[in-house]
Parts: sequence; C-alpha cells; structure tokens
Amino acid sequence: MLRTLDIRDMLLIDRLELTFRPGLNVLTGETGAGKSIMLDCLGFVLGWRGRAELVRKGAEQGEVTAVFELPEGHPARAVLAEAGIPSGEELILRRVNALDGRKTAWINDRRASGEVLRAVSATLVELHGQHDDGGLLNARGHRALLDAFAGHDLAPVRAAWARRAGLARQLEAARAQLAAVKGEEDFLRHSVAELNDLAPVAGEEAELDARRRAMQAAERIRSDVARALQALGPEGAEGAMRDADRWLQGAADRADGRLEAPLAALDRALIELGEAASGVETALDALSFDPRQLEQTEERLFALRALARKHGVAPDELAGLAAALRERLHALDAGEEGISALEAELVAAERSYRGAAEQLGEARRRAAGLLDAAMAAELAPLKLERAVFVTQVAPGEPGPEGIDTVAFTVATNPGAPAGPLDKIASGGELSRFLLALKVVLARGADALTLIFDEIDRGVGGATADAVGRRLAQLAELAQVLVVTHSPQVAARGGHHFRVQKSVAEGMTTSRVVALAPEARIDEIARMISGAEVTEAARAAARDLLAG
Repeated sequence: MLRTLDIRDMLLIDRLELTFRPGLNVLTGETGAGKSIMLDCLGFVLGWRGRAELVRKGAEQGEVTAVFELPEGHPARAVLAEAGIPSGEELILRRVNALDGRKTAWINDRRASGEVLRAVSATLVELHGQHDDGGLLNARGHRALLDAFAGHDLAPVRAAWARRAGLARQLEAARAQLAAVKGEEDFLRHSVAELNDLAPVAGEEAELDARRRAMQAAERIRSDVARALQALGPEGAEGAMRDADRWLQGAADRADGRLEAPLAALDRALIELGEAASGVETALDALSFDPRQLEQTEERLFALRALARKHGVAPDELAGLAAALRERLHALDAGEEGISALEAELVAAERSYRGAAEQLGEARRRAAGLLDAAMAAELAPLKLERAVFVTQVAPGEPGPEGIDTVAFTVATNPGAPAGPLDKIASGGELSRFLLALKVVLARGADALTLIFDEIDRGVGGATADAVGRRLAQLAELAQVLVVTHSPQVAARGGHHFRVQKSVAEGMTTSRVVALAPEARIDEIARMISGAEVTEAARAAARDLLAG
C-alpha cells in the first residue's frame, strides 16, 4: 500500500507531502489543475517512462519519495532479495532528476538501477486508464490473467515442460557429441589399438631411462671390476698371502715365537681380503646383464617417447591419454544406443507434457466461459448490456505454461465481429470494459495499489454511479487511487483530495489538499454545477455522499 508521496521541485509542484490511506482515495480538481502532474511524479519515482522535462523551473533538481507498506510475503520482497536489497515492513523509493536529465534512484537507501526499480514497482502499483496499453489491454498477459482468475495450478505443466526441454537438450548434445566422435573414428580406433599394444604405465619412462643408464655404465666398468676380482683371488693377492702364511707356519717352530704376531695379522688380512673379494664379486654379478636386455629396454623407452611425441604429450601422460581415448571410443560405440534411449525418454516426456497441457487447456476453456459470464453480469450496470465479452482460447506455441493463447475480445453490438478491446471499444466504453474486467479479475489484487486515471471519462448519471460502486468494491480488496471528474465517483471515495493551481509572483504552482467533510461537499458541488456552486448543487452533493 502506498502510504506517503513526497514531491519536491517537480513540474508545477514546489513541495508536496501526501498521506494516502487504505480503501478508495479520490483526486479531483479542475481541468489543468495538475492531477496528471501528480501521476507523472508517481510514475517517475516508480521508474516508468514519461515526460523528459520534469524539474521545476528555477530548481537545480527534482525529487520524489514514495513510501509503501510491505507486509510479509509481498512479491516485492522476492525482487528485492534477488537484487541484494534488504527489505522490511517499510519500503522507501527515492528518485532524483537533475537539470541535465540524469536520473538516480534509491531503494531503501541503496542505489538501484532503472531495471530493478521497474521490477519492484511492477509488484507495487498498477495503472489503468483509457490509454492503458501495458496492463489489461496487453494480450500477452491475458493467459496469466485467466489462470489467476481460475486459480489454475501451472506446476504440473511447467515441470513436464522442464523435463521435456531438458531431455531435448541432452539429446541434442548427445547427437552433436556422436557426430563429432564419428569424424575421428578411424583415428580413435588406431590410437587405442596402438596404446593398448604398448600399454604404457605412469612413471615407466623414468624407470626405463635409469635402467638403461645403469646398464650402459656397467658395460664400461665391468672389465676393470673383473680384473680387480682376479687380482684379489687365488691367482692374485689371496694366493700370495696363503703362500706367505704357509711359509711362515713352517718357520714358526724355529723362530722362538717371533712369528706369532705376524701370523695373526696375516690371518686377519686374509679374512679382510676374503670379504673384499666377496663384495667385488657381488658387484660384478650386479654389473652382469644380457646385452639383449639393454636392447629391449632401449626399444621400450624409445617406443614410449615416440608415441608421446606423436600425441603431443609427456611419456607419463600416455596412460591417461589411453584412458581418455578409450572412453571416447566407448562413447562412440555406445552412442547410438544412448541416443535411442534418450529419444524414447523424450517421446514419453512429450506425451506427458501434451497430456498435462491439454488438461490445462480444457480447464482454461471452462474458465473462459465463467469469465465471460462474470463479465456479462458486470457490463449491464455499466450501460454495456449490448456488448459481448468473449475470452478466446486458441492453440498456440508449446511453452512452459501450456499450448494455448488467450485473448480478451469484445463485440459492442450483437452480430458485430469481436476484436481486441482497444480496437473495438470507444474511449468511454474502453474505460468501463477495463473497470469491469478489473473487478472480475480482482483475485490477488490485494498486494497492489490500483490507480485509475479518468477511467470514468465520457460517462455520467447511473453509469457513473455504477463505476463508483465498482471502484469502491475494488477498494475493499486493495488500495485504489482514482483521478476523476465524476461527482458520482468522487462521492464513493473514502478519502478525498483536491488538486488546485495557484499563481504567486508570476510563478504557477499546483498543490493537493486533503478535504474535510464540508470542503468535500463544496468540491462535489463544484463538480456538479461548475464554477458557480449553488445550494442545489450542495444538496445534490450531500445526497451523493449519503448514498
């Protein structure tokens, strides 16, 4: 609900503070007093497109602030949350227009783009008038209005559409993937066979290279090690030492103990020599290899490196490459089968979607009849009893909300062809059609402030009274603001404001005054009689207010 509107230096308004209330708020005033200016200012702070020149003459900038009550669950809260703007029980919109045309907006003291501002305002205010082309006259929204009127649950159709669309995307991707893989089938089969034959293992290249280097080094030093072993053996040092030991043992008995220490040392030396010879022999065994082993190692190492160069990867990446190519080849071999399965799922999903959409279509056609009947009941009191309102439900393009198009049409006279509201009805008739439609479609309107701009133009008497009664009926569900020239409509208002123009020091300004009961009688009397307010007009005004 719009609670307050603060306007500063906009058009003919220097400073204006208005407080609105629940129910039916009416704004009246003489032609040219500035009623449309106030709506222009409200539209400005809501982000609507309007006049280019808005700043009051002599001012540096114009500013409008609107404060709305925002109860829990209000649709605006979801828009604010998506935009990252905190929300509470009060929503403050402020917008400034500089002299150079720059416009800056804030929502709850957070800078906001025009897009976010319009998205929020769409959940707050709805404008209706003779030139209403963005609300009830917009055929693109008729289907949603019919669904809201009937309370249709669109979730099953939306879910079926989402599954159908998801499977269609999967199938398209699978076909594209299969087509891409088909083009490289020969390469895949040859490469996988080649990699399978080689069977590379991660880390193998480094191991083979180390083994090759070791065998090459062993080949160069083995002869020296063999000669060393020979020099240490029986034909070398060991033999000489044993000869010396034998000779000394033979002489020890005649040496009076002088050879005991040398013999002990010689025994120890023989032991150490044996250990050295054993170690050298072990090393020689390790250095021994079959020349064919070196050849096989080199062949394996060079094959790994060649295949890695061929595929443009490191040798250690060949195993991963082999796994990836096998997976792509498997996708190729299993692709046709997978596509067939997806096609079957898509057919089933399409059947499910069609069933849900056709069921929704039948419900819409039934609801269209109920809406037409409700409209017929509303049109007669509005002096449109000869008009025929028809909700047309026709086949349309499939989508998340079904396979139907919905259009509100009207024939103003029996036998005349039906057509779109704004093409068939005259200005006054169009206003009444829109009012009747809004009354019938009032479900869910409690979240909105509804504005009717001279929707009663061209009607009077009992018809104007019927318009007023329906506006009052709407105001029981939602806050309603009405700009009117009709005394019958003004008398139905719960809160009455008069827009008036004044000239001071050569400067024209507009202001809005909340009317007390007596002032309200005078204003309605003026609307009845014109410039000169008579007692008869005041009496008639009292009668209207009493009714």
